[in-house]
Amino acid sequence: MEETGIRAEISAMRRSYGEVGLDKLPADPFAAFEEWMDAAAANEIIVEANAMVLSTSDGLGEITTRTVLLKDISQGGFTFFTNYSSRKAQAIAMNSQVTLLFPWYAMERQVIISGQADKIAREESESYFATRPWSSQIGAWASAQSAPLSSREELEMRFQGAAEKWPEGSVVPTPPHWGGFRVIPDSIEFWQGRYSRLHDRIRYHRSDTKTDWDMQRYFP
Repeated sequence: MEETGIRAEISAMRRSYGEVGLDKLPADPFAAFEEWMDAAAANEIIVEANAMVLSTSDGLGEITTRTVLLKDISQGGFTFFTNYSSRKAQAIAMNSQVTLLFPWYAMERQVIISGQADKIAREESESYFATRPWSSQIGAWASAQSAPLSSREELEMRFQGAAEKWPEGSVVPTPPHWGGFRVIPDSIEFWQGRYSRLHDRIRYHRSDTKTDWDMQRYFP
């Protein structure tokens, strides 16, 4: 039976990728990532260059994914912030091995990072929380992230209650259930779309010394 409508359109969707390739990358994967992040941030089509897909697996092997925002790439890792009671944080508590994906489609690029996620120091979380907009600070208090919610009105009421407790202009304390994770990578892969599906894939692996990186090109 011949497919029609969107099903037929999906099977026919096809893009011809460009000629720009990965002929050379820095020996340091973080230097390579910073170059690509700078280019993504300067691209007007990419809405949030620091948006990344975080995948976790809990103690039962259930894999879940969601989008979070990268907020720091210092100290040898990739840092994001969340509610420590959230589904992602509970999964990380059971299995700290995670992956991060930066899908920069507009540039025909993606970066995949695999590594261990650990909570950062409380002082570091508090320092970042103080830089957030007031509404985002209040939202962190209002949302019991990943818990069942009876209605939108309940969320709005919780936000209003927190806003009354800490009016705009006041110092909002960091919630005890909120903070950062830093992903220390074991591997970082750079992918560049190429013609005829002959894409470029270059992956950095931690060397046996755990201080240096080995670089290897892979079949697409």
